[in-house]
Amino acid sequence: MGKQFPSMLPEHMDFIRKQRLFFVGSAALSEEGHVNISPKGYDSFRILSENQVAYLDVTGSGNETSAHIKENGRITVMFCAFEGPPNILRLYGTGTVVLPGSEEWEWLYGGFTPLEGARQIILVDVHKVQTSCGYSVPFMAYEKERDTLRRWAAQKGEEGLKGYWQEKNRVSIDGLPTPLGELLDRTQ
Repeated sequence: MGKQFPSMLPEHMDFIRKQRLFFVGSAALSEEGHVNISPKGYDSFRILSENQVAYLDVTGSGNETSAHIKENGRITVMFCAFEGPPNILRLYGTGTVVLPGSEEWEWLYGGFTPLEGARQIILVDVHKVQTSCGYSVPFMAYEKERDTLRRWAAQKGEEGLKGYWQEKNRVSIDGLPTPLGELLDRTQ
């Protein structure tokens, strides 16, 4: 049976810090809009307080979470125990997209290990934490991080990444604008 909390407890934070993978869920408001679930890896997640977290978002083939946050702010972050005792932990909150060059970026980015292809930081104000059993989640052993994205981003270089973002990350698959797309439009 799931349990709900208004903020993260120390044991929740300890569990989160041990995870190497998390999932982000967001959705457009329209009935025709898509629900997006994205897996996230690397050392890209930070707990800022008992009710605030952030993750360093790297370049991807889409930018759905960013568009959904711009449209309605809703975001869910989920962690699953693949090792040790079973557990699922969800953080329900309201997101903000923090872009390079902003004052918030300068403050937040220093708390992350730099990653090639970093395009934005997703800041989440958490209003509910929920845990559930995770009894059906399989055991899986962590082997290592993939370096494919890092090598790809390094090969693209700064200008190549900006071109890729312009082509692939300006709008969602539903045509919703992203904050990154708006930044790119302003700087051209």
